[in-house]
Amino acid sequence: MSGQHDVRIWDLPTRLFHWTLVVLVALQFATAEFHWLSMQWHERFGYATLALLLFRIAWGFAGSQTSRFADFVRGPASVARYVRALITGRAPLAAGHNALGGWSVLVMLTLLLAQTVSGLFASDGIDTDGPFVDGASDALVKWMTRLHHLGETLLLLVIALHVVAVLLHLLLHRDNLITPMLSGRKPVAGATPLRFAAGRRALVLFAAAVAAVVLLSRFGN
Repeated sequence: MSGQHDVRIWDLPTRLFHWTLVVLVALQFATAEFHWLSMQWHERFGYATLALLLFRIAWGFAGSQTSRFADFVRGPASVARYVRALITGRAPLAAGHNALGGWSVLVMLTLLLAQTVSGLFASDGIDTDGPFVDGASDALVKWMTRLHHLGETLLLLVIALHVVAVLLHLLLHRDNLITPMLSGRKPVAGATPLRFAAGRRALVLFAAAVAAVVLLSRFGN
C-alpha cells in the first residue's frame, strides 16, 4: 500500500515463544483429552509451558519495545476509543498489539499461568496426580482440580475468540496478524523506528526461567 513501509515489529524470541506455546498447549490438550501420550508427558509439557510463561513475563518488562507490557497495555478509555473506531471501521493499524489485543495477551497469559500452576496440585482421584498433590491438603487439591478443569474451558474459549479476532482483522480490515508473527515484519504507515533487545538478553532470561522450573520440579513427586 502507498505510504506504507515494511518494518520489523516482532523479535525472534517473541515469535518463538508464540508458536512454541501453541504447540505445547495443543500437546497438553491432546494428552489430557485424547490420551495421545501418557500423563507423564502432560506433566512435562506443563513444566515446559511454565518456563515459557516465566520467560514471557520477564520479556514483557525487559524485552523489545513491542513485546513490553508498557507498550501495549492501555487504560479503559483507550480500549473504549479503539473499540468504537473498530466498529466504525476507522481503527488505525497498530505496529504491535492494539489496545484491545494488549488486554487479550494479559488474559491469555493469566489463564495459562493459572492452568499450569493448578495442574501441579490437581488430581483425578484415580490414578493421575499432579507432582505436588502429596504435600498439599485435600481441600487445596480439590480446589485446584476444579480450577484446572474450569481453566481448560475458559482457555479454549479465549483461544477460539483469539482465532476469530485474527480472522476478522484479516477479512474485514485487511490487517494480517499471522504473517508478521512468522516473519517478524509488517507493512506500517508512518512507522517510527522500534527498539529491540539483544538476543543474548532473551537467552539469559530463558535460561533463568528454565532453571527456576527445573528447581521447582525437584520439589514435586
